[in-house]
Amino acid sequence: MAIKSLSIRIEQEMLDKLHVVADYEGRSANSQILILIRDCIEQYEEKHGKIELGGDKKS
Repeated sequence: MAIKSLSIRIEQEMLDKLHVVADYEGRSANSQILILIRDCIEQYEEKHGKIELGGDKKS
């Protein structure tokens, strides 16, 4: 699986708070974001069913 890069715009205060949470959890901000995304997808799939991806996605 290829690792992709994603750029986001985020307010400074929110970024600072993300760093506080990540530091508390002993993670980098990047790792913390990946965990939050994973948890979001898991919650979505619990409610709506497994997301099936087909074909070669190039996003």
